[in-house]
Amino acid sequence: MSSENADAGRELEESSVWDVVVVGAGPAGASAAYAAAVAGRRVLLLEKAELPRYKTCGGGIIGYSRDALPPGFELPLQDRIHAVTFSLNGRLARTRRSKRMLFGLINRPEFDAGLVEEAQKAGAELRTGVTVTRVEQHGAAVPDRRTVAVVLSGGETVLARAVVGADGSAGRIGAHVGVKLDQVDLGLESEIPVPATVAEDWAGRVLIDWGPMPGSYGWVFPKGDTLTVGVISARGDGAGTKRYLEDFIARLGLAGFEPKISSGHLTRCRSDDSPLSRGRVLVCGDAAGLLEPWTREGISFALRSGRLAGEWAVRIAESHDAVDARRQALNYAFAIKAGLGVEMGVGRRMLKLFERRPGILHAVLTGFRPAWKAFAGITRGTTSLAELVRTHPLAQRALSAMDR
Repeated sequence: MSSENADAGRELEESSVWDVVVVGAGPAGASAAYAAAVAGRRVLLLEKAELPRYKTCGGGIIGYSRDALPPGFELPLQDRIHAVTFSLNGRLARTRRSKRMLFGLINRPEFDAGLVEEAQKAGAELRTGVTVTRVEQHGAAVPDRRTVAVVLSGGETVLARAVVGADGSAGRIGAHVGVKLDQVDLGLESEIPVPATVAEDWAGRVLIDWGPMPGSYGWVFPKGDTLTVGVISARGDGAGTKRYLEDFIARLGLAGFEPKISSGHLTRCRSDDSPLSRGRVLVCGDAAGLLEPWTREGISFALRSGRLAGEWAVRIAESHDAVDARRQALNYAFAIKAGLGVEMGVGRRMLKLFERRPGILHAVLTGFRPAWKAFAGITRGTTSLAELVRTHPLAQRALSAMDR
């Protein structure tokens, strides 16, 4: 073969291999696809559902989430929250208010679809209705050591220089990487349409109720003419969690309204030693078990880890050997652990305190102004749990006393 024909063959071969394939088009996957596409790489985003699709999620967008969005992204806010009512299993309710917005509320179908659209604008290609059955980094389907084979349910194989798994905590990519989980919780949620008079009572205000089971809590998030009402607790007592939701809805006076959607899901947190990569495959968001253990807030973790995964996937795609690919994957893991990992560590300690002494936490948040200011700072994104513990001696002493 002449050198001209050989070059043409190599170009044809390269054109059939994507730089980055992202599996899952939620906030983590869309953020990863956007980050890789903005860097000028050929990016394929795979999603098993058709968009937009419903996801069980409270839909709270805190400051860290807003900061991680693509530049110019218009948040489809359903409400802007300026007040929080805290209660202790329906008792001792107190409302704290803020002149500045604390956080916003979105519906996931519109939010996720908007993020995917941003990734497409940046150059990523989207394929929906596609289920990934496995990824292979060795074997007949893999032409060389720089390539990963993504095998689809119909038998088609997609080739990539790097793969980002963002297909959820029970997805195929996390299993391939070997993600290990040490906290699993059950969340139940109802989307309840309400009359205008009821919606007006909730506008701009959410309710957080510290629940009857260790580590449990409930929430009411207003979104126009619909209230998102949910509860979460440790997996293992599904009947108790369901009973908590039913009692919660009844005492709010909402039992007479028919939910348009009732759903449940499991949230899963990674263990400290869980891997974040395997070869040329990275995981992010729920697929990596990345979420805040106490509140189980996952959107900001998905957006931030997805962006990092997309950026490091570009570096892995450019790696010409396994040693360099491994180095880049370790750098990604270090970036995750140095930021989100530290926040998760503090969140675990907060969860232990909350499980043992929910009444103390309620009293502090509702009666101690610095605690309320800290809560507001976290929701606005001006600080974090980890930053508070690092810089405030009182918070350090509280957590140290809790550890004893």
